[in-house]
Amino acid sequence: MSDSNAEFVETFQGWLRGLPQDAEALTGLLADESIPLDAREFVAGGLNYLFKSLDIVPDGMDQLGYLDDCFVLRVAASLALDEGADEGGMDALETLGRLSNETDSLDEFLGEDLERLMTYVKSQKRGAARGRSVTDILTDPETREEFIQDVRAFAQGYRAPSLGQDEQTLIKFRGFLDKKLPK
Repeated sequence: MSDSNAEFVETFQGWLRGLPQDAEALTGLLADESIPLDAREFVAGGLNYLFKSLDIVPDGMDQLGYLDDCFVLRVAASLALDEGADEGGMDALETLGRLSNETDSLDEFLGEDLERLMTYVKSQKRGAARGRSVTDILTDPETREEFIQDVRAFAQGYRAPSLGQDEQTLIKFRGFLDKKLPK
């Protein structure tokens, strides 16, 4: 495996291990009205993506099923910061800043396809999963609390897959992205 691919595997493996903590940290931003609504919509859309039945890579797909979720959360964090989420408290800035900074690795891994992923993540603001839209999550306190409980349950039940050291894993993942992301 090339050195750069080995670095990506190591980086992405860390993201997979941290997915539950990242998701739970982001839920704390959903009701923070010091964060602009447009920014919170990206956060909610990214989190709601965790529950989509038809996402870029099916969650049951070998080692790759949750890697796209990790990518989506990072892009959503970056988009939220672009929409002024840094106006929120220190928790918002710390969580979103860390995830957003990690998009540098995405840029290096995806190249021009990062823009396609960003377009896809932007569309998640209009999406729904498990009958919950982003608007429902952000405007209805009961729906938001149910959603947060679902994220917590996901985090508690999640077991990070191993990407292994096979270069084919990343090639396969790029294939999914190429096929499923809007052109």
